[in-house]
Amino acid sequence: MSEEILVNVTPRETRVGVVENGMLQEVHIERTQRRGYVGNIYRGRVIRVMPGMQAAFVDIGLERAAFLHASDILRPPPAVTSEPAGTNGDGDTSVSATPPAQPAISELLHEGQAVTVQVVKDPIGSKGARLTTQLSIPSRYLVLLPHSAVLGVSVRIEDEAERARLKEVLSDSTGENGPGYIVRTNAEGQSETALKEDLDYLAKAWSVVESNGRNAEIGQCVYEDLLLPLRALRDLMHDGVEKVRVDSRETFERMQTFAKQFMPELVERIEHYPGERPIFDLYGAEDEIQRALHKQVPLKSGGYLIVDQTEAMTTVDVNTGAFLGHRNLEETVYRTNLEAAQAAARQLRLRNLGGIIIIDFIDMVDEEHRRQVMRQLEKSLTRDHAKTTVYEFSPLGLIEMTRKRTTESLERQLCEPCSQCNGRGVQKTPETVCYEVFREITRAVRQFEAETLMVIASPVVVNKILDEESAAVAELEEFIAKTIRFQADEQYAQEQYDVVLV
Repeated sequence: MSEEILVNVTPRETRVGVVENGMLQEVHIERTQRRGYVGNIYRGRVIRVMPGMQAAFVDIGLERAAFLHASDILRPPPAVTSEPAGTNGDGDTSVSATPPAQPAISELLHEGQAVTVQVVKDPIGSKGARLTTQLSIPSRYLVLLPHSAVLGVSVRIEDEAERARLKEVLSDSTGENGPGYIVRTNAEGQSETALKEDLDYLAKAWSVVESNGRNAEIGQCVYEDLLLPLRALRDLMHDGVEKVRVDSRETFERMQTFAKQFMPELVERIEHYPGERPIFDLYGAEDEIQRALHKQVPLKSGGYLIVDQTEAMTTVDVNTGAFLGHRNLEETVYRTNLEAAQAAARQLRLRNLGGIIIIDFIDMVDEEHRRQVMRQLEKSLTRDHAKTTVYEFSPLGLIEMTRKRTTESLERQLCEPCSQCNGRGVQKTPETVCYEVFREITRAVRQFEAETLMVIASPVVVNKILDEESAAVAELEEFIAKTIRFQADEQYAQEQYDVVLV
């Protein structure tokens, strides 16, 4: 399978796209003014203990208090068995244990207590961030568990000899009283030298965290995860990725430096993209992002999916549409459901949908057809980096599944509730439209000759550009060596704009 990673960098926004066989499969977005918090470690203070919820709310300096459940609070280690169980992130495992009885939250925390915590889930909707005191720091091949003695191996590494080799390398390097580690999927086949380099990196990183933590004030971040381009190399890069294309020279050099230190064998696959065509126009990635904001997903057969994201869950409804088939109704339904299983798995990754997901396939009478559709869905989900759990067909013919959610979905990152319909729909934020305008300007100057460009847009977008994004406009004018003017028009909707050559 051919796989590429595209990295698009602008002054205020960075986007990473994962392309498999010429089709966009994942999109990751990071904005300068609103970075995610997952993986960050903070010095916090307990502001409220909730015995009825077995949880506490912790002030870590964010807009909303963060949530810490009793089950996520570090306690003395339980008895450990030798077989791996559970997963961590990309299928990496911890080690199964016999947990002690859950103590009351009031026995673990009290109001005003200072705690060092790590964010495991970003604030989503009206909910604050989710925290844990069971700290972990990831590297290319390992995850450090400083307060644990566990040595676990990813369940996706299936070769028993390789699992044993990796455990032996860690055991020899850390000794009996060392911290715990989880061996990530990317570690399969790596040399002892490469693993020891990761061990050294994690030891230094933890030393910095400890030092910062001793002197940190409440609400201060003592460890911050890597920026998106470097996280993409650490978490998404593997032997199957043919190349990483980066449209920023500065970011390309930073990624090269990072790769030379942690993955020298893959350095040659990282290349600077100087093309005139915007990098996200390759493989139609820009168009795919726009389509992923729509509810309806067409299938090649003529059928379609309806993807509906709500606060409680996401539903995917499968319809035959214009597909009539060539044999009989059951065969038509079966073929449509097979195609829909592949498409649904892709849409979950592309839209970054998580939590509870219900897929309503078209009713099938044949049990073998049900099994084949189920297998197709599971097979299509194997390349998903997020942990998924799929259950058999329910009595109502529904498939229930869960997908690990750590950040907002693509729609909720790019869009906001529409003020014109009292929240029944969504529209792109002024910030998103601003960046689209900037990209359209860059595209226009490459295609046409003009000394001045006029942007006509809604007042809210123009005001945002002239006030909060004025520095970005100045940078863009210097970059394209053209003058840019802006005109607000009350007749333009928030998402509507025109770039005119003057």
